[in-house]
Amino acid sequence: MKEKNPAPAGVPEGPESPLHPAWRSACFVCGDDNPSGMKLKFRVTAAGESEAEWRPVAAWEGYPGLIHGGLISTVLDEAMSKAVASTQVRTLTAEMRVRYRRMVETGGRFVIRGKVTERGRRMIRAEAWLVSEAGEEHAHAWGSFIPAPEKPG
Repeated sequence: MKEKNPAPAGVPEGPESPLHPAWRSACFVCGDDNPSGMKLKFRVTAAGESEAEWRPVAAWEGYPGLIHGGLISTVLDEAMSKAVASTQVRTLTAEMRVRYRRMVETGGRFVIRGKVTERGRRMIRAEAWLVSEAGEEHAHAWGSFIPAPEKPG
């Protein structure tokens, strides 16, 4: 279960390598190789949490001036996935629940954080939250992650 995606020779591997190899990523949220993507830069904090800054743009609106809830859910899923990936375990999201607390406005400045809350043999649970510059929580998510199937050789 602790298999890593091998990077090409000479390419360093980091905590995100189990889900998104640093040498190529088309991930919509964090991938540099996705021209339509958000290109968020997650880092792992000293406390073991994943963290990224997010400034949503008009292209992600549902209603004018408000970010689509599906995209809020997407960045929260990514924060949890990055927290799990930092443990060097390859997983997939099995289930996710989101509570929307406040509107997320276009152009606002936010921090997205995720952390692992429980590690079992077959399941890892995590939480993520979206917080404004003022420290107000705008959305919170809970997720369950299962081991990713082995890639055929």
